[in-house]
Amino acid sequence: MHLTIGWLYPKLMSTYGDRGNVICLERRCQWRNLDVSVLPLDQNTDVKTFQEFDLIVGGGAQDRQQEIVMRDLQGKKAEIMKEKINQGIPGVFTCGSPQLLGKYYEPAMGQKIEGLGILDLVTKHPGQNVPRCIGNVAFDIVPSILANDLEEMFGESPTVVGFENHGGRTYLGDVSPLGKVVKGYGNNGEDGFEGAFYQNAVATYAHGPLLPKNPFLADWLIIKAIEQKYHQKITLIPLDDTLANKGRKAMLKKILA
Repeated sequence: MHLTIGWLYPKLMSTYGDRGNVICLERRCQWRNLDVSVLPLDQNTDVKTFQEFDLIVGGGAQDRQQEIVMRDLQGKKAEIMKEKINQGIPGVFTCGSPQLLGKYYEPAMGQKIEGLGILDLVTKHPGQNVPRCIGNVAFDIVPSILANDLEEMFGESPTVVGFENHGGRTYLGDVSPLGKVVKGYGNNGEDGFEGAFYQNAVATYAHGPLLPKNPFLADWLIIKAIEQKYHQKITLIPLDDTLANKGRKAMLKKILA
């Protein structure tokens, strides 16, 4: 079995260590002797190559870099992204990249930037003088399909921990939130929800990075990628996540203190 991890605009969208999500997925495949490769998806990637990923990762970016990405990710590339995500190809999109999947992003300065419209959500920056949403965040998984998968895999649906630092406020339409905030701001600091979930795509403001702190999500993404590509159920060889689990529980205890 071979998996290709598509990495969206690695030079423009890797704020706050989000490349750690790519490394986490790659290593957890390698430790199980699964053949894996990482494919950068950027301005220099031709359309044919752009469609070769089995799992996709997007990170955060500053407004200027995000504008460059959103303007490049149009036409055939956008069609490929939509088709693959709609078909169930798994992905994890953190911080700024979920805004790519939404309808539009209104920055603090400048014109509204159109998104791909895959997720029914919009993001608006309330203005340069409004404080950012910064700090540790914890949330419980909302979508029953994801929660049930995690319970089947691990005997529970663990609370997710991460770090958020965003100026934009995201508002969901007809799309499921990823989580219910236990502590932190989440999408907008108002409705108590965090991120979004569609098909097998996970969108969230939690990074720092996300997957090494919550390896159960990494394994879920790997399983879904294999199932989508090879059309067969698979059980991953368990890894020793003792340290990661202790770290997550310690962080959760700190967040809730």
